[in-house]
Amino acid sequence: MKLYWLYFKNHVKVMMEYRGDFFIGMGSVILQQFTAIFFVGVVFQHIDDINGWGFYEILFIYGIAMTGRSIHHIFFDNLWTLGWQYIKNGNFDRLLIRPVNPLFQVCAERVQQDGFGQLVIGLIVLSTSITQLGLQWSLLDVFVIAILIISSGFIFVAVNLFFITFSFWMVDSLPIVWATFNLSEFTRYPLTIYHKSIAFLLTWIIPYGFTAFYPATYFIEHSGYKAFALWTPIVALLSCAIAYAFWNRGIRAFTSTGS
Repeated sequence: MKLYWLYFKNHVKVMMEYRGDFFIGMGSVILQQFTAIFFVGVVFQHIDDINGWGFYEILFIYGIAMTGRSIHHIFFDNLWTLGWQYIKNGNFDRLLIRPVNPLFQVCAERVQQDGFGQLVIGLIVLSTSITQLGLQWSLLDVFVIAILIISSGFIFVAVNLFFITFSFWMVDSLPIVWATFNLSEFTRYPLTIYHKSIAFLLTWIIPYGFTAFYPATYFIEHSGYKAFALWTPIVALLSCAIAYAFWNRGIRAFTSTGS
């Protein structure tokens, strides 16, 4: 933790040397997310609900998704660069000769300022939807949603880590990671509106359903999936364990590509 704090502090100093770029990055993400929500609002101006789900219920799902993803975006965004920035040009060898876990080094070497904008808009959307839905909150509920959001973030991390590990064999698996990551867009809406095969894929194969929809159902009475929500932390732990085991296998198979 001390070493990570040193990495984090130094990276923030670098980012704040270009404050305009820092705040433009935050602002652009806020604008991007707001635009997506705006278009959902436009849709609901013409319909009352989507398969029984109202606007603020979907907004609540959105809020959990964005807040959870911000954890990945801020602290683990450097995973995206593993292939082209570390393996392809031989930089990964530099990490292997240091007496520190190479995965830690990859994650710690970058803090993504755009993720702070995603965190801000996620919290705003969550607070707005909670107010409009009239949800009654206890200290237990606050604790539960915090655990669910953190678990959501680590499921994003686990899925990305698993698929970016293919870079050890392919040199750069970014296209696969990007295609897989885009599937998470489906889970910003209730999984009940999709075909059962899609719901199965996003629940049991690539568990993006536990990053937004299932955590939200814990607080929405008519959802019928409250029990699934409680599985979210277990799914997060299991996903991280599988992804990390695959990462270690990838390191054992790694052969330097050179410069």
